[in-house]
Amino acid sequence: MATQTTERAKPGPKPRTTRSNPQKSDGSTGALIGAAAAGMALGVAAMIGRKVAVQAPTVLAGDWDQALAAEHVATLKIFDAIEATTRENTTKRAILLAQLKHALGKHALQEENTVYPALRDAGEAEAADSLNKDHGYVKQYLYELTNCPRDSERFLEIVRKFRVDLEKHVREEEDELFPSLKSKLSDEANKALTKAMNKEGFKLA
Repeated sequence: MATQTTERAKPGPKPRTTRSNPQKSDGSTGALIGAAAAGMALGVAAMIGRKVAVQAPTVLAGDWDQALAAEHVATLKIFDAIEATTRENTTKRAILLAQLKHALGKHALQEENTVYPALRDAGEAEAADSLNKDHGYVKQYLYELTNCPRDSERFLEIVRKFRVDLEKHVREEEDELFPSLKSKLSDEANKALTKAMNKEGFKLA
């Protein structure tokens, strides 16, 4: 009887497996996170630096009333620049209008959140409400200018009417209401108001 022999299959080569290096992977992830954090920190630092630079002229001007007066002057210089443009300067008008919006927005926030409430506390509620109402018209003028074609003759007409009303508002503040309020406040209260006003300005700087 013939015997059958069976050949055992020789085991083939084992498949090669690649093993990831967890330390290398963790290191790459850590480096990415570190780079992102550093970039974020630089962005925050740049933003804070810009805000400080924008608010610095107000801070350096002195007490709250002097600081607001300095901002009035700076704002009227923007009006000067706009009034010096022609119908062909559409891009320049757009840039200057953006600057005017920012300047007036920051200025209004400072006054509405600190100075006008102080006026009310000092017994000048009617005056404070009147000034606040003026700010509503400021927003209306800015709305009209935003929606007026930059090459329109009407653009400068709105600007000039806006300036007349704004200068009236400024004179009332600088000549009457702000000196009166400052005289009623103690030195400490005036310092506190200055600090609070600059804090509000920094938000929109």
